[in-house]
Amino acid sequence: MHENVVAVGPDDSMQDAIKLLKKHDIRRLPVIEKGKVVGIVTDRDLKRASASDATTLEIHELLYLISTIKVEEVMTRDPITVPLDYTVEETAEILLKNKISGVPVVDHEGRLRGIITQTDLFRTLITLTGLSKRGIQFAFQLEDRPGSIKETADIIRKYGGRVISILSHCGRVPKGYRKVYIRAYGIERSKLEQLTQTLKGSSDLLYLVDHRENRREIYLPEDSPLSYKAKAVV
Repeated sequence: MHENVVAVGPDDSMQDAIKLLKKHDIRRLPVIEKGKVVGIVTDRDLKRASASDATTLEIHELLYLISTIKVEEVMTRDPITVPLDYTVEETAEILLKNKISGVPVVDHEGRLRGIITQTDLFRTLITLTGLSKRGIQFAFQLEDRPGSIKETADIIRKYGGRVISILSHCGRVPKGYRKVYIRAYGIERSKLEQLTQTLKGSSDLLYLVDHRENRREIYLPEDSPLSYKAKAVV
């Protein structure tokens, strides 16, 4: 989350809020009263409020109107917030469920401690998956049993690979299996073909993406409706 949050008070004017949004190049402002979050105002709220009379007012009248309307008249009251101890996944679920792009972060007393946005979540996702290392991602369909992921990761390690991240899920797979995504770096490209053959011999290797070489190889079973020969894309 961002800890240095730009905020406004309910008695501030729309004009003040618009200036802050433009100055800091942001899209939302928490509204704070006595240290607690009582509302939130977004660039959309301000545009909607200022445009309602734009066709009937002269420009100087419109500017005067914007300077007199208070934030509390256009803000969303009792906004959705998340507590400090929420995980990234829980926060992402809140944003997705409520179709919003950002949310204030509060402590147990309801005081503003930060703000987190979709951009922050994307940045965290990239960090957690280790994409910045520009290594190789392998995708597998493995048996859902104790030790299956370790066995596969150990093969990659034997070829000099340093595992950055391992992600898995059980969606859209046959019963008793799971999808597993392993990202590793440090593998010598001269050994990659041999490693690939070893992995294909011990598990269902679905694809690999070599981010350093911008190379993608896709493998599918012959009976798959999407089946075609493995191909390299450069």
